[in-house]
Amino acid sequence: MLTILTDYTQKNRIHQLQAQLAHAHNYQEWKEIALQLDEESGIQQWKYENSSPYFDAEVIAHRLGLLKKYRQQNRIKDLIYILREGLTYDIANICHPMLFVVCHVGTKKIIEEYIDEVNLGLKYVAESESLDFSLAEKIQFFKNCQVAYGQPALMFSGGATLGLFHSGVCKVLREHDLMPRVLSGSSAGAIMAAMLGVSSPEETDRILTGQHIFSDAFQFRSFKSLWKDKGGFADVRHLKRFLVQNLGDLTFEEAHQRSGLNINIAVAPYDASQNASILNRFTAPDLLVWSAVLASCAVPILFPPVKLTAKRYDGQHTPFMANTFWVDGSMRSDFPQEKMSRLYNINYTIACQVNPHIVPFMQSDAERYRRDLLSWPERIIRRQGKVITKGLMDFTRERIGSVPQVRRLLDNVHGIVDQRYYGDVNIFAHYNLKHYMYMMQNPRPELFKILQKEGERATWPKVSVIEIHARIGKTIEHLLVDLTQANTRNP
Repeated sequence: MLTILTDYTQKNRIHQLQAQLAHAHNYQEWKEIALQLDEESGIQQWKYENSSPYFDAEVIAHRLGLLKKYRQQNRIKDLIYILREGLTYDIANICHPMLFVVCHVGTKKIIEEYIDEVNLGLKYVAESESLDFSLAEKIQFFKNCQVAYGQPALMFSGGATLGLFHSGVCKVLREHDLMPRVLSGSSAGAIMAAMLGVSSPEETDRILTGQHIFSDAFQFRSFKSLWKDKGGFADVRHLKRFLVQNLGDLTFEEAHQRSGLNINIAVAPYDASQNASILNRFTAPDLLVWSAVLASCAVPILFPPVKLTAKRYDGQHTPFMANTFWVDGSMRSDFPQEKMSRLYNINYTIACQVNPHIVPFMQSDAERYRRDLLSWPERIIRRQGKVITKGLMDFTRERIGSVPQVRRLLDNVHGIVDQRYYGDVNIFAHYNLKHYMYMMQNPRPELFKILQKEGERATWPKVSVIEIHARIGKTIEHLLVDLTQANTRNP
């Protein structure tokens, strides 16, 4: 009887903590409740068990011992050697998603200890006064480390006004010094990426409070206006005015000089047989950022395709690829991961997904990586459903593809189905019917607060995951800055 009563009390306590977790007001409150929940449920014990099918604990334990020994014995060269040997964020598979779905906060203790020790080793090397390792050699060592380790990217999906959710994600990441320097966006996500990318660091916090974006982005056209020409249902001039007002007259190169961020805007040629592109300071340094975002927001039917505008060396606006019309990049490249990896040495990606036609089909990491027998039917249906859908569209394109409108529609649907909508870390919204009513509303202050808070709540459970992914890279970055400044003071 006592055992039954104890079990009931524990279940009731867990239920209360889960309710409190769902209504936490900030991350600190959420984390405290989450840790209590892990402790109360007994999940905390899992952290101390090294055995796991998802990572090689033996490799981590061996390296952890060597790192500690070399640091404590002041064996700088051996420490440098062992650090170089395993300088990758997912060594021995320690960042496998299934290692972050058991506990609300953190992962296996041996993984957390290993990352702590790598950071201690890097700081020890930077602070060492060994005569065998000069300041110039330290700087070169950390530059090499930065290249070897890579950097993360944050990707914002489309989703019209639902894209205000992205601001909550950015707010949480900035508060924890986890904001990547590489951003991509398509459609509504392009607005978020661009607004950060054209702002100085001091202005960014004001943007994330909603200042400067409360204006009308959408204005729908009358039936009379629609009848006169072949434009979209929304007035593209209204959207253009909104973008120019919020993004200014900066090119991609000027935006990078101002913010220090690498922004990438996904666009696609109106001719759906051509591949999508990403526009940035490397591929289009003289292109006006507002122009790229306007093209990325040109959702077929809603907005007409647009042309791009560049700024010449003398300040004059000129056409960019004058004969090409462009449309919404999310139709064919919502998350341009491969292209960014080649340009920026990306090691992992954070995907922020709010597209209303994608979110209902998104799976949690636990669902995606399940391998038990009961998961097989859903996995088979998802995979074969995608194959069959693409096959039907290919068959249809072959039969009636000569009709341009039908061909373009099928090409766009094929692009939507064929994309990869997941990153290494995934933050996505949870929708009900009211969210679909938010989509075409203008970004008013009340709506901004609602969607931003939803973005914050969706990001809190991912903070400890991203911290584990990012800590070593951040340590390398900060130590390199300190060493470079020391070198400038004492050349």
